[in-house]
Amino acid sequence: MSLIKKIIQYSYCVYAMFCFVVLMFMVLPFVIILSPMGVAGGNGVYRLCNIWARLWFGCIGIKHKEIYEAPHDRNRQYIFTVNHCSYMDIPALVRCMHQPIRVLGKYEMVKYPVFGIIYKAAAILVDRSSAEKRAKSVRALKAALNHGISIFIFPEGTFNETENPLKEFYDGAFRIAIETQTPIKPILFIDTIKRMHWKSIFSLSPGKNRVIFLEEVPVHTYTMKEVQVLKTTVYQIMEQAIIKYRAQY
Repeated sequence: MSLIKKIIQYSYCVYAMFCFVVLMFMVLPFVIILSPMGVAGGNGVYRLCNIWARLWFGCIGIKHKEIYEAPHDRNRQYIFTVNHCSYMDIPALVRCMHQPIRVLGKYEMVKYPVFGIIYKAAAILVDRSSAEKRAKSVRALKAALNHGISIFIFPEGTFNETENPLKEFYDGAFRIAIETQTPIKPILFIDTIKRMHWKSIFSLSPGKNRVIFLEEVPVHTYTMKEVQVLKTTVYQIMEQAIIKYRAQY
């Protein structure tokens, strides 16, 4: 990369980060007000995050587009499963959701100043340091479903840094789906790694950001003995779609 291109790239990234922080500070007071208000407050936090993502994408030249391969009922509950390949997955997530959701997120993210406050208010945190703490997050996810709220899980657990379309999935989302009889709705973020590679925040670039909503996977025919079968089914559906859309990985 030439010196001029490097200067332009770094200047754009600094500008994008500035916009990110300014908009975050703008929504922070409302998040603090809404956080103690239970389920309704949590839903309000996600609506704020959706507005924040719309504004930020507009400021930095990211063109969001949702593609629905099958009809999507926003009044139904789902367990959304999505591939994880970039820090841009989080803004894409809150931008594409138009119904009450709760996201399973890493506990470590709350350590970031300001962002951590918003993240803690919006996510169901998972601390994988012990079985007890992991079980607590599962109970919180089921509680969200009991309140009529959909949940959003990255089944790979962390960034896919392999040369394959997807990493191996954890069982959690599929166990919860069968236990609660909640259908799975696979989603793909096929451009987020192009917008920002997981290797560097200074790889951020403007451009398209497509989110693909795949056909839902019913779970009423599955038993708890068939968790692995369900997991493999969803994995194959998502893998084939990533290849179909020629997504980078």
